[in-house]
Amino acid sequence: MSRKKLPKLGFLYLDYVLRFFDHSNFKGWPDKIETVTYHWKNDKERFIKEVKRKKIDVLIGNIPATAYETFRQIARELPNVRFVPSLDTQFSNKSKENVTRFAWKYNLPIPKTHIYYDRVKGYEFLRNTDYPKIVKRSYGPSNYGGYFVHKVDSKDEAIELFDTKKYHPIYIQDFVPMEADIRVMLIGHKPVCAFWRRAPEGEWLTNTSQGGSMDYQDVPKSVLDLAVKVSRAANAEYWACDVAYGKDGKVRILECATAFAAFPYIRDWIGQYLMWSLSDGAMKKPHIPMFNWEELGKIDSSLLRTMRHIAFGKYTPSYDGAYFGDKKKAHGDSKYYIHELDEQYPMFDITPKDYEEWPSEKWNFQDRFPFKSIKSMEVENIESFDGEESGDEASPEIIIEKEDLEELFKSVNGLGAKKIKKIFETFSEDEIVENLEFEPERFSEIKGIKGKIIKKIVKAWVEFKEDRVS
Repeated sequence: MSRKKLPKLGFLYLDYVLRFFDHSNFKGWPDKIETVTYHWKNDKERFIKEVKRKKIDVLIGNIPATAYETFRQIARELPNVRFVPSLDTQFSNKSKENVTRFAWKYNLPIPKTHIYYDRVKGYEFLRNTDYPKIVKRSYGPSNYGGYFVHKVDSKDEAIELFDTKKYHPIYIQDFVPMEADIRVMLIGHKPVCAFWRRAPEGEWLTNTSQGGSMDYQDVPKSVLDLAVKVSRAANAEYWACDVAYGKDGKVRILECATAFAAFPYIRDWIGQYLMWSLSDGAMKKPHIPMFNWEELGKIDSSLLRTMRHIAFGKYTPSYDGAYFGDKKKAHGDSKYYIHELDEQYPMFDITPKDYEEWPSEKWNFQDRFPFKSIKSMEVENIESFDGEESGDEASPEIIIEKEDLEELFKSVNGLGAKKIKKIFETFSEDEIVENLEFEPERFSEIKGIKGKIIKKIVKAWVEFKEDRVS
């Protein structure tokens, strides 16, 4: 590899937040990769100084919803540092509302969605709309069954839900009957993994913990093409889409983000891709053949979680190639050799934009119109959207009981019965789940629960979720 000057890379980490990348994902990068950790509270200025002191050119890592607006400010203070993914690409990570606004701007198909910050107008809509509807907690990309996503069948049920949960804004979608939903992961706009999640008979949630099934075979062309379109609109180095495959034959975006669960070998592929891109082609571009997931998906998931640095060679004509080349795959209205589909779905290099597409001064509705000041609020162009069906989300849903939370905390070394009791006295069950997913540092409000224990809690929570969706 040419030893021309490479950019100085840094991993962007946050205390208590699961790390998407580590050095092993960037195997072969010849220079030292720095790490910079954000410690929450009033850490912005120190963080900026550390990035400057280490002379980092590229900061790599996902930013959780709770830190997104702070990092908008940090990025402006570091104009010569490239964030990967960019803050604009990560716009959809922050909330369901942001996913919806992103879809509206780029005319992407989503379930018809209504967003209200004005509580009076929102309740008026709830009293006059048709049901069933889907209600979601907008903030943050993840979704956990009975906590943050709900199917409501009447106005009374919807109003009671918002009275009880205090979700803000009022975020409500048409219920779309689905055959299944499909997760598509992309690198450089190329699909590298895709799988179906199907609900059990008579149910509408697709999570495997409730009897749903998962398989990797024959993901439709319409789904892959939509995922590519969405990734390109987001200008994403890596990306995941959850796509609803409706019983009406239409496909709709449910959720999309750079923050998603991925097997280690997929994170390795992303690392390879980023090294190729950031080295200006000096390092090798990964070759990831289309529909590789159909074969890898036949491997037990417990083994897939340990497999690393999987590599594929490109198709070259040979005697063996001629033999295997007789096999074609139906894709859309035609049949193709697999290597021909690689040409239809190329892997692109991503050129960063030189402007802010989603500046917070305009698009940070959550902070501009908080719940406490809703009495006379009017927000332009956000009451509803009456155009082509459009929308948001679908991570695996998980139903969580109090007993599950108790067992989770008991598994954490350093959390005794008194501390666990104090957790349930301090926070409601809903708040505990929100803390686990979005703000684990809040557990530090309880005496004796500090950094090391919080990290153990986060680790136990990650393992709990993996067990429930595997």
